[in-house]
Amino acid sequence: MSAPPKTVLVATAEEEAAIREAVRTAEGPLIAGPQHVAGLLALLSDPQVSDPIYDLPRPITFDSVALWVAEGEALRQEGRCILSVSLDEAGEVASYSRISIWPERASGELAGARRADLQNSGAGRSGVAGATAWMFEVLGLRLIGLTAALDNVRSAKAIDGAGYRRMGEVESSRPDGTVRRSLYWELTRDAWVLRHRL
Repeated sequence: MSAPPKTVLVATAEEEAAIREAVRTAEGPLIAGPQHVAGLLALLSDPQVSDPIYDLPRPITFDSVALWVAEGEALRQEGRCILSVSLDEAGEVASYSRISIWPERASGELAGARRADLQNSGAGRSGVAGATAWMFEVLGLRLIGLTAALDNVRSAKAIDGAGYRRMGEVESSRPDGTVRRSLYWELTRDAWVLRHRL
């Protein structure tokens, strides 16, 4: 399961309510629904895609992915999650992203993956940067924490390139209870604004 960032912020009641509403009503991403379960199963059944990601349902089966999608929607209605997909020209699921949100802390985490044949295109850095901007500007978050497996060089480059600050390592708990050591980054909205004003 996703864990909140190490840095603890406290949102005002008004800020928390605004974040929850922004999550529930967000426009832009294609929200994952039951019609995407088979496509997500195909995407996540590829170990090149799913192995580096700690918070996916395991084992990856049609039923576990269906439950994950349903839970994502239930959490979206609570203002705590946005599980979205992107489709290729043929209408197949090409990638997913999952934004976990802690409205009471004005904080979030971003996870996601692209189909193996679409990786190494240079889109990772721009994808992380675009999602980061959207989380700060549209959702109103003030802090984002990210993790990557210790050997996930591709994700580490994308996260570094988007301006996140490395903050050592954390232990990430998988849904099956096992633990994975992960590289850890944070970025505040203030630091992001400053970076983009320069």
